[in-house]
Amino acid sequence: MARKMLADGDLSQTSQEESQYDFDLFVIGAGSGGVRAARFSANYGAKVGICELPFHPISSEVIGGVGGTCVIRGCVPKKILVYGATFGGEIEDARNYGWEVNEKLNFNWKKLLQKKTNEINRLNGIYKRLLSNAGVKSLEGEGKIVGPNSVEVTQLDGTKYSYSAKHILIATGSRAHRLPIPGQELAITSDEALSLDDLPKRAVVLGGGYIAVEFASIWKGLGATVDLFYRKDLPLRGFDDEMRAVVARNLEERGINLHPQTNLTELTKTDSGIKVVTDHGDELIADVVLFATGRLPNSKRLNLEAVGVELDRTGAVKVDEYSRTNIPSIWAVGDVTNRMNLTPVALMEGTCFAKTVFGGESSKPDYSNIPCAVFSIPPLSVVGLSEEQAIEQANGDVLIFTSTFNPMKNTISGRQEKTIMKLVVDAETDKVLGASMCGPDAPEIMQGIAVALKCGATKAQFDSTVGIHPSAAEEFVTMRSVSRRVTAGGKPKTNPE
Repeated sequence: MARKMLADGDLSQTSQEESQYDFDLFVIGAGSGGVRAARFSANYGAKVGICELPFHPISSEVIGGVGGTCVIRGCVPKKILVYGATFGGEIEDARNYGWEVNEKLNFNWKKLLQKKTNEINRLNGIYKRLLSNAGVKSLEGEGKIVGPNSVEVTQLDGTKYSYSAKHILIATGSRAHRLPIPGQELAITSDEALSLDDLPKRAVVLGGGYIAVEFASIWKGLGATVDLFYRKDLPLRGFDDEMRAVVARNLEERGINLHPQTNLTELTKTDSGIKVVTDHGDELIADVVLFATGRLPNSKRLNLEAVGVELDRTGAVKVDEYSRTNIPSIWAVGDVTNRMNLTPVALMEGTCFAKTVFGGESSKPDYSNIPCAVFSIPPLSVVGLSEEQAIEQANGDVLIFTSTFNPMKNTISGRQEKTIMKLVVDAETDKVLGASMCGPDAPEIMQGIAVALKCGATKAQFDSTVGIHPSAAEEFVTMRSVSRRVTAGGKPKTNPE
């Protein structure tokens, strides 16, 4: 049966032409983006094959698993540990709510670890069934591209199989990067951090991004002593500066030792633990050292250079706005392209790919107003432009609205931890350009705010919305007073509160 494909323009392919290939689409990598693209393409009537490395919680060049980083060794298991770590503070807060809590609290790390492992095993099975139910042929092994329309899959025992495909999609994701310093082999990455046999008593975290801040919060919440080292003045480079300062303050107030403008230069194994040396000459001993120093695209074993697929200097696959490489039959989505490395973005890219190539609908991903969250304790969540980005991009003045308050729950528990919310507004059009929040439930609240921004909401529309009382979320529709007005190109004044 003929299928309309836009990949080569608006062409109708005959059954005879299609039959020269084993598959209409072959996907290398069964993570979030790859599975989405495979399923949706199959739903449009395409014959789809997909390959993925054998499953294991800790990845390597020859180990992976259906579900990919997010499900197996990323967002999902991390969030489970964040939930576990949050209970420590919740139990403390419960005392002033009348709960008589024993002074001695016991935490069973191995029990949480097993529960986490059970859940990722369950999700791994669900993803396999999703592919099977969609009619996608799943293959276990390492895939590489040997021609514009040819892939080779190597099984664990070394057996190789070759397949032809009208279209090839690269969706191999990314892998944690290790800092090249003496003793680097003594450090772990986020993969191992999610599967440690024993909970560390003393943890050192190197990095200032999502992963570093989240694991610092997890380990501190579970009772460890945590030292967080990062190169800049504040963690979370690229986020709104005011929010970065709030996160740093919260981390410190939760008991995490911050070391800004500090790097590690050497790790040494000793009888008492791992000796950590900084570029300031300081030393300390840790049970675990986590390198959260970024991720690199998984592209080097795909044979891409030999086929002629262009890569950037980091190894990311270069693609156009429709996720197509310079080779017309080869496409790429997700972290391997290093565009916006978030799971929901990979899902969007996979969806747009399937629509474009097999759905008869030319569709390119829209990267505007994508919400995201940092699951520190408490979490940070944002959507749209930061204050700094808005000022840089604006043609006129930018209005900043902020609200800093003690959450109602804290008034009884006694926890001294402020929530802060922020709206960035174009003074001329009244359009809300960005929103951010640091405080309990921030990601749950920000998802709804993202819908408003996607619809082009104005500040007047926020103001005309009736709030839910009593809630923290209602603050977003009751911020009436301008905290500051910044002229385009001007330097914003950050309110430390």
